[in-house]
Formats: sequence, structure tokens, C-alpha cells
Amino acid sequence: MTKPLENKIALVTGASRGIGYFAALALAKAGAHVVALARTTGGLEDLDDAIQKAGGTATLVPLNLRDFAALDRLGQSIHERWGRLDAFLANAGSLGVLTPLSHLEPKVFQELVETNIIANWRLIRSLDPLLRASDAGRALFVSSGAARKHTPFWGGYAMAKAAVESLALTYAAECATTNVKVNLLNPGAMRTAMRAKAMPGEDPDTLPRPDAVAPLIVELLSPSNTKNGELVAFRA
Repeated sequence: MTKPLENKIALVTGASRGIGYFAALALAKAGAHVVALARTTGGLEDLDDAIQKAGGTATLVPLNLRDFAALDRLGQSIHERWGRLDAFLANAGSLGVLTPLSHLEPKVFQELVETNIIANWRLIRSLDPLLRASDAGRALFVSSGAARKHTPFWGGYAMAKAAVESLALTYAAECATTNVKVNLLNPGAMRTAMRAKAMPGEDPDTLPRPDAVAPLIVELLSPSNTKNGELVAFRA
């Protein structure tokens, strides 16, 4: 039986845990060779073990997304090794600190901007030629319902995710006449470390596990997906 991403190259950021981990594993099971990015080497090695156990392959890239020159080199390395990129999951993000905007420290705001916004723009800049070189390049950016709300204390994160949505939708419009499809995913509340940090009093057992959204991610990054410029919401 042919797998939906057989012989495809897929890049996942934030691949060492949570949604990124399970998405990377699912993409590998769907036939893709996964280029897995994260800061945590141990988490990447655990992912590699799981992918190999499932019969897949991965390339591990320990990297801080705020190292923008490294993001430029990443695109060059993928070009030299494969000449294209078929799927890109922009999953990594930073919650920052939930606090009134007037209390948000400049260094936290800067981290929010650099990790959530500048890094994704630099990845678009670095990976766009590779996605266009694919016969069916697919990009998916993970957003949040917070992007369209104006909830007190969530201003930093909401601002960052709103910017990610604007970046992705503009990029989708720019790719409208190409083989590249670009979409957004709102996974909703999930049993992740970021959610636990944001909502420490919440019972995690009431939330879906992050592996629940992985099949939808595989679908949206597969060549058969024809959506472009859409915000897709996951419903457990």
C-alpha cells in the first residue's frame, strides 16, 4: 500500500515534544523522511528511536530558532542534500509570560517576537525556494485561538500568534499560482507542556493528547491536500 508521503521530505520545528513530536512521528509513518528541529537533543533522540522503531528515518537538527543565521544555513543544507522540501510544519512557539501588557518585560516580549514571528519569517525566506522546487510543497503553521481573542494577560502570546496568522495567510496568497499550499492549524486546547504552563489548575485528563491531531497534520501536509490560505480547526 502506497503511503501518502512516500519518499517525501518533511521539516518539523519543535519536534522534541508535544504536537511536534507526534506530528513528526506520524509524518515518518506516512513515508516521509523527517528533518526534526528542536533545542532539546534528548527529546530529538527519543523521537529518532520512535521513528526507527516504526520503520522510518529522520535527520536530527538541534537548533535554537532564534539563531537566524542557522535557519539560513538549514535551507542551504536541505538544498544540497535533497534539492527540495515537500512538507513544512511550523510548530515551535513560545508562550512567554501571561501578565498584563504593562508588566511584560522587554526581554520576554523580544523572545516572543523572535521565536514566534521572526523565526517563522526567516524559515519562509529560507525554505520557499525548496517548497517551490517540490511538485507539491505543503506548509502548515500552528496557530491558536488566542490570536483572535483579546483576553487579559494573554496579550504577548496573542500578538505573536496573530502575526503568525498574517504571515502564513500572506504567504499563501503569494503561493496561490504555484504548487505550494499554505495553511494554518488551530489545534485547540491539548495536553501539552505549554498548556499546563498557561493553565496550571486545569485537569489535563480533560484534554486530548497531542497525538490526536497528528492525522490531521499528515492530511494537510500531503500532496492530496488542495486547501490554501485556510485556518483549519481541530476538533477532538
